[in-house]
Amino acid sequence: MWVVDAETLVFIAVNDTAVRKYGYSREEFLTMTMDQIATPMEDAGETVADDSHGASTAWRHKTKEGAMLLVESTWHEIPFAGRDAVLVLTLDRTEQRRAEQRNREQANLLNLASDAIIVRNLDNVVLFWNQGAERLYGWNTQEMIGAKTIETFVKDREYEAEIELLKTGVWTGQLTHQSKAGQAVIVNSRWTLVREDDGSPKAVLVINTDVTETKKLESQFLRAQRLEGIGTLASGIAHDLNNILSPILMSCGILRKEFDDEDTLKMLSIIEGSAERGAGIVKQVLTFARGVEGERVLLQLKHLVSELAKVMAQTFPRNIDIQTNFPPDLWTVMGDATQLHQVLLNLCVNARDAMPQGGGIRLSAENVNIDQHFASMNPGAQLGPYVVLRASDTGSGMSPQTMEKIFDPFFTTKEVGKGTGLGLATVIGIVKSHGGFLTVQSELGVGTTFSVFLPSSQEKGSDVAKEEVPIARGNGELILVVDDEPPIREALVRTLTANGYHAYTAEDGSDALALYFQRRSEIAAVITDISMGQMDGVTLVRSLRKVDPKVKVIVSSGHLQKEHIVVLEGLGVKAFLDKPYTADKLLRALQGVLKQTDEQPEVVK
Repeated sequence: MWVVDAETLVFIAVNDTAVRKYGYSREEFLTMTMDQIATPMEDAGETVADDSHGASTAWRHKTKEGAMLLVESTWHEIPFAGRDAVLVLTLDRTEQRRAEQRNREQANLLNLASDAIIVRNLDNVVLFWNQGAERLYGWNTQEMIGAKTIETFVKDREYEAEIELLKTGVWTGQLTHQSKAGQAVIVNSRWTLVREDDGSPKAVLVINTDVTETKKLESQFLRAQRLEGIGTLASGIAHDLNNILSPILMSCGILRKEFDDEDTLKMLSIIEGSAERGAGIVKQVLTFARGVEGERVLLQLKHLVSELAKVMAQTFPRNIDIQTNFPPDLWTVMGDATQLHQVLLNLCVNARDAMPQGGGIRLSAENVNIDQHFASMNPGAQLGPYVVLRASDTGSGMSPQTMEKIFDPFFTTKEVGKGTGLGLATVIGIVKSHGGFLTVQSELGVGTTFSVFLPSSQEKGSDVAKEEVPIARGNGELILVVDDEPPIREALVRTLTANGYHAYTAEDGSDALALYFQRRSEIAAVITDISMGQMDGVTLVRSLRKVDPKVKVIVSSGHLQKEHIVVLEGLGVKAFLDKPYTADKLLRALQGVLKQTDEQPEVVK
């Protein structure tokens, strides 16, 4: 405490506490002025009281030894010793101010943390809310201080976690919270119980780390692993499935020569078509799971639409009306029939699922020329002729929010177990691989229309098949058939003998090599599978080349892999057959091999 002159601020009186705290003697103080020890704090406000109590202000005071004191002073005007004076009462706030500064610095550090750091009391009222929490949940500090967690971002109260916290003082686990925007937020949460000096619970320090995107990536990774497993499984079973389908297809060719009545031939066509469709499905699975490229040929899409409409009429619920419409002069496209069939099928299955109470599906196709305006409005579109396939339904339709996500892998609106979220992702992938693009229009309660635009050759489709060179019958040539599947060997022998050839058979590479070594002067060509037990097809071909460098070989497989083709091409193989194959494809391949020159190898699909 001091008394200073009101005009000169010279110390008139000083108490013992000031002498002890500042280090000056009483005599030294009385020769000094207040401004020699005090400067106001720029960052401190002033609290003004009434005249009787004066004003309280924050100051920086300096001791004799140079130490800085942070003080709060109150000045009162008083008469003293016959003159105007000021009574200065000072409280040392140094430690308090330093503590406040430390708190601010710590709060700033907490705000720099990417984690959400929250302090709440035992009634779940928020006491502290850092900027990380603002970023994660969307509520700012002003909104959350004093608010209850259970009424804001906490969806369900974790009673078991609170019990463990009170028992052990800590709890860790994963929780699903909710942001201000209503989105799910997944966090790794760490709770620490804050106690009073007497050990009683006071508050809870919560540190939440956002793992929402990580969990999404983990989920997609697991799904991708399952998809890779599907690819591995598909590769493994493709050989076996195609081995099953091969004798069926070849037998149809044999039976056509033995029967000529219309009903039988019609049934054979159905069997052959079904077997070919099964083979196409196997290829489609491989295409999706492993990225295997399909065969691109000139296609008339109205046949594809008509065929799919028949399938839907037989398999979809009877309360769904199916209509088709396309012009007679529809242009052709270059594409893979199986993949484009899959595109339309996926769209129609989605349409069916959107109409549980029944409705209508309309499949149509038309020729269009894309102009500059339309191309600028649709990413992926190019100027020129396109064929448009449209699949429309009268179903439930989609919201704009749903339409934004429908092509995302694994996104589905169907119930668990009824949708993989891969259907439209497959559609968009196939359409883009064909150089096309896709548009969608949908309205809730009205229906949805998908439009698939495919580049056109602008040629009119023909219903008449191109005339092929007739297959010449064999002249008794001896063919060595090598396959570990008895039905395939039997079907091959029947097909060959029915078309003027003779055949020997071997069930693996070792038997075939021994037989060829004995009869190589008689054997005109070898037809061999790749995957066999004792000696596989690649090893057999390599061994045959050592015995006879001019041996003519056709290699077949249920799943021809590029690495096998490269090796076999290096060994001089010029013809490959993808199982299952028809008698026609087999005979054409054989005819080509028997006339073999140094032309490029041919893969017969």
